[in-house]
Order: sequence, then C-alpha cells, then structure tokens
Amino acid sequence: MLSLLICLPVIGSALLFALPEKYVRLGALTVSGLSLLWTAWLFTQYDMTDLGFQFTEHLTWLPALGLNYTLGLDGLGLLMVGLNAFLGWIAIYTTAADVERPKLFYALMLIVSGAVAGAFLAQNFLLFFFFYEVELVPLYLLISIWGGEKRGYAATKFLLYTALSGALILAGALGMVWLGEAANFDYETLTQIDLSVSYQVLLLVPLLFGFGIKIPLIPLHTWLPDTYVESSTPVAILLGGVLAKLGTYGLLRFGFSLLSDGWQVLAPGLAVWGSITVIYGALVAIAQQDIKRMVAYSSIGHMGFILLGAAAGNTLSLSGSIAQMASHGVILAILFALVGIIEKKVGTRELSALNGLMNPIRGLPVISALLVMGGMASAGIPGLINFAAEFIVFQGSFRQFPAQTLICVIGTGLTAVYFVILLNRTCFGRLDNERAYFPKVTIGEKMPAYVLAVVIVVLGLQPGWLLRWGEPTAVRIIIPTTKVEAATEQPAIASLSPEVLLQ
Repeated sequence: MLSLLICLPVIGSALLFALPEKYVRLGALTVSGLSLLWTAWLFTQYDMTDLGFQFTEHLTWLPALGLNYTLGLDGLGLLMVGLNAFLGWIAIYTTAADVERPKLFYALMLIVSGAVAGAFLAQNFLLFFFFYEVELVPLYLLISIWGGEKRGYAATKFLLYTALSGALILAGALGMVWLGEAANFDYETLTQIDLSVSYQVLLLVPLLFGFGIKIPLIPLHTWLPDTYVESSTPVAILLGGVLAKLGTYGLLRFGFSLLSDGWQVLAPGLAVWGSITVIYGALVAIAQQDIKRMVAYSSIGHMGFILLGAAAGNTLSLSGSIAQMASHGVILAILFALVGIIEKKVGTRELSALNGLMNPIRGLPVISALLVMGGMASAGIPGLINFAAEFIVFQGSFRQFPAQTLICVIGTGLTAVYFVILLNRTCFGRLDNERAYFPKVTIGEKMPAYVLAVVIVVLGLQPGWLLRWGEPTAVRIIIPTTKVEAATEQPAIASLSPEVLLQ
C-alpha cells in the first residue's frame, strides 16, 4: 500500500511524455489527485491506538550494505505524507497553463512528490538518505530552468548546500551503524543499539547540522531566501511547504528518537538555537521590501518553534512541534500562492510600489482578504490553524526552558509586526492612478487559495483533527517502554495524566 505512493508519481511522470501537450496538465493533476486520494484512504485505515508503525513493507535489498526496502507509517510519517500529497496537488494546480516545456516541468514535479513520499515512508536510514538525495536533482532543474533572473545562482547554491546536508546526514548514519555495531540501517535495528552518551552527542552533531541546513536554522539558512525568491510559485510551495519538513522530520525520527540521551545533553543549547532562529527570522523579515522574500524569512522563524518543542522533549511540546510542521506548510503554501498572483497581476513584489489592493472595484479585494487571513494564521491568531500548535509547544516547553519560551513568545509578536507592515502597505491605502486597473483574477487562479483557506479555518476551529495524528508518535518516543505498553490501551494522549504528559 505504501509503495504505491512512491511508484504512482514516478510512473505517472514517465507516462506524461506519451500524452499530447494539451492533456499534460490534466494528466499531472490526475496522477497527483490519485496519490492524494490514496493518502486520504490511509488516514481512514490508520489505527490511533497502535503506537507502532503500520502498513509496513519489508524487502531485503542490499544486505551487504545494510540497505533494506523497509517502509512504515506512524502518526508523524502519516501527517507528513498527507502534507506532501496535498501540497503536491496544490503546487501542480497553481502552475500556469502556458508553462514552458510542460511535459518536463510536470514530470519533475511528480518525481519530487514521489521521492519526498519515499523519504517520509522509509524506515531504513540509508533508504531515507537515498530518497533525500533523489529529490535534489529534479528540484535543481525546476529552479534553474523555470526560476527568476538569478535562477542559476539560486539553483547552484541550493545544490551545494543540500549536497553538504546529505554528506553530514550520511556521516551520522554510518557512524551510528559502525559505533553501534548494528546489522543494518533499519530503524527498528537502530533502536536496539546501545551507545554511550558521549557517542550519542558525537553522532548528533553532524545530524543537527545536516538537517539544520534543510530546515533551515540560523546560520545555515543563507541558501533559502535566494532559492525561494527565484523559484516559481509552485516550486516555492513545494520547497517551503514540504521540503523543509524533511529536515524537521529527519531530526525527530533519526536524531531525537534514536539518540535520546545525547539529545537531553544538547537540549538546552537546542532551545537557545531555536529561540535565536525565531527572533532572527522575524527581525530580518521586518526589514524586507520584497514581499516574497519577507514570506521566505518568516518561514525561517517558524522553524525555531519546532526546534524548541523538540528540545523540550515532552509529549506536549513534541505533539505541538509535529502539528506545527503541518500548519506551517499549509500557511506558507497559501502565502506563496497569493504572492504569486499579486506579482502576476500587478507586475511587482516591492512594498514601495504596492498599495490599495483591497479596493473593491479596481484592486484585488479577494486576494487581499485571503492575504490578511494568511498573515493572521502565521501570527498565531486564535481560531486559525497555527494557534493550537504554537500554544501546545509553549505549554510543553515552558517548564523546561521558560526563558527560551518567552523569547519565542516575543517572536510571535514580531511575526504580527511584519505581517501588519506587509498588509498595511499592500492591501490598504490609495491605488496608484497610473495603474488603476489590474487584470481580474479568475476562479481557477483563486481556487488553490480557497482550498487552503478552508483547511486553515477548519483545522483552526477543530485543532484536535490535526493534533491527534502526532500524539501516538509523541507518546512512543517520550514515554518509557513499560508505560507505552500501558498507553496502548488508551485511545490517545488526551487520556494520559498531566504528570505523564510532561515527563
């Protein structure tokens, strides 16, 4: 069942070249839609009372290398696979109908979706690394061929940073198997190795920097602004909404989970790192004049919340971090989609040249209203998707790291500041009479933003529908084995006592 999520996009990408050019977009949407429907079916079949991996597949592949084709899903993986399938479809839908070389473009988009799904499904560290590297090549081509004026520079920078990230992750994986004398790279095998705290800290260092580049965390972030800004709108949605989550996912799955003793040693420093990332991302976003670059820097700040929750190391904060990964992906997708529409209709992304878009007659009132909602969601306004995730992260982290948590709370206020600047200069004020009328936005162009807006509101009003998927993973990682066995008799984290939740 899981292999289909990898094979369907990859096979579909090859079949696109056999279609007439006028049907390529429809074919890509169909393949992506089938992947989304299959993922939705997996959600309906997932057993919330089972804290282990489900739908598992295992095939001995290259035993001499310790590489097995081992797939499985827990709550964390399922949520990320769902995010990948959903935003993959959104990204393809937002692609302009007149995109150049459509067969190659849509094929590369589908290959990225399949490779990312493989990384989230892989329960073998070397297999994860394989998929982690596979997505690099099609993304490089998507940026370098369909990007902006500086696309060559941005694509090369992305390639070099991601290659360095992969090298560090591979070093951590090899060290884990070598020092732990493990028979292979399977996740279950790695959970059985017994490493001293000093070895765990040693192995965490390359993993932290490797995944930190992908997330990215300060000061490993310098590839991100150029890459996001120079990418086309659908590629930016994939990069910010899904690809960055490979870093946070890998850090939780192979860093936090497998090297928990070493993680506790480094946790205070990680909390500081997360809080610095939050403040830096917010302050730099405030200083931007390009609205797409502002959104890009805002994404850096939100990654700090996830690291803070993981550093705190209790089930509340970890559940919040997992939910934050999904909520951030959805919010970033709607912001990039709206910025893309504004650039297309107005012809600029500069704050100094944008004003009055809320004008109901001559402006872009619906796009402006959706942009206001997206900014409010990013700022963590109650009733929208991000509020519950951030609140639970802070609730879980405050006991362990009160100072760092308060700094991050201040960061949420700074998030509101730069979005108020963005919205005030973009949506309000008087329209420039020299450019009084903008092309109308069609229903088709607005549809992805409508879908994302519905998700943001619904999961904001019913946050339990989002938070519940990460709960089993948080319980399994945090609570000792004896308590996990007892917890499996309970429906979810909500049934556990506060003392156990904050352990």
